[in-house]
Amino acid sequence: MRLFIAINLSDEMKDALEDIQDEMWDRGMDGRFTSRENLHLTLAFIGEYGDADRALDAVRSVKVRPFTISPEGIGAFGDLWWAGISASAELAGLAKRLRRALSDAGIPFDRKRFSPHITLIRRAQGAEKFEPAGVMERVRGTKMTVDHISLMRSDRGRNGMISTEIGRSE
Repeated sequence: MRLFIAINLSDEMKDALEDIQDEMWDRGMDGRFTSRENLHLTLAFIGEYGDADRALDAVRSVKVRPFTISPEGIGAFGDLWWAGISASAELAGLAKRLRRALSDAGIPFDRKRFSPHITLIRRAQGAEKFEPAGVMERVRGTKMTVDHISLMRSDRGRNGMISTEIGRSE
């Protein structure tokens, strides 16, 4: 199974991110837009791993103290465009505690530095016509409370990857 641990987003946050995607489309960008159902904030990517119960135990061992997140900035890694998330000690601490729990449980995960972002579009084309600064004004003030994290499974579907929650922290 292809596993990752994420913060699933509220409808209000997904609405704001879809507004950004609509603006990208209106400005002539094309590519593989992330579907509403797959918008999430990855905390740790595990990849192919056969023991979902063990991974879920690690997720449930991490206490989540409620805090808020909000979109902040838009950027790109090559042809992948993302929405950033406002930096917070709570979010950074949660990612650190989660990664420590995975490591303590002997569960392999991608150890790249945590950079909070939500993927909006892959294989983007036409980005030269897109001005991110104006779009962020439209979503300013959007917030959501994080009170749990989810173990997710990713399966290849006909139109790309499909993310499904396996379980979550309590």
